[in-house]
Amino acid sequence: MERWHNRVAVVTGASSGIGAATVKDLLKANVVVVGLARRLERMEAYKAELPADQQKRFHPFTCDVSSQESVDKAFDWIIEKLGGVDILVNNAGIFKMGQAVTLDPVQLQQMVQTNVMGVVYCTQRAFKSMKERNYDGHVVIINSVLGHAIPAKPNSGAPVMNVYPPTKFATTAITEVYRQEFRGLKTKIKITSVSPGLTDTEIVPDNIKTGELPILKTEDVTSCILFTLSTPPHMQIHEITVKPLLGE
Repeated sequence: MERWHNRVAVVTGASSGIGAATVKDLLKANVVVVGLARRLERMEAYKAELPADQQKRFHPFTCDVSSQESVDKAFDWIIEKLGGVDILVNNAGIFKMGQAVTLDPVQLQQMVQTNVMGVVYCTQRAFKSMKERNYDGHVVIINSVLGHAIPAKPNSGAPVMNVYPPTKFATTAITEVYRQEFRGLKTKIKITSVSPGLTDTEIVPDNIKTGELPILKTEDVTSCILFTLSTPPHMQIHEITVKPLLGE
């Protein structure tokens, strides 16, 4: 991780869960980190608990990744104040329980806008910053095992995942699109998808977290992020899938 010392990483969805854990691990690795999230107070609260040297390198900023205007405002500030973006961790995502055939279309659209277009908005700005500075940065997308296969459980009733898996399938596809585009545009910018299984975060309903299903910790996912960032420049990890040991 030495080559990332004092470089600038942007982490979306940084107010809790995998995003907050990623911020803390990157700060420990001597990276300058901008946390983007709607809940600024959450980020300010855990910033106050960090060691003094890490506090100086952490910059919380209010941002709703589903809004291009909000993303542009955040990235304009980052470029003006910090000079550019070297690492992007696209972590922000939402999940609403219900069936696709009955759930409020507004909620369905919110998932698509956040989980898919949020990645697009942020990656466009990060890529532009990297390419303009001729810097070989790294884009990480927090995907899901549901972006590769949708489990079918006979006799278990109608599933409640609705369009969440399709948004993650889109993430899987766009990871490959970005790989081809980054290469075709003559850059050495890396792209990696990290696909966790069930993870203990706020978007997972309590009845699932308190059940008998094996579940990952957020730190299990951040260890994958730091691993892929630590690889040598000539090596790209396209996909990391991580599941609980006894999970499906």
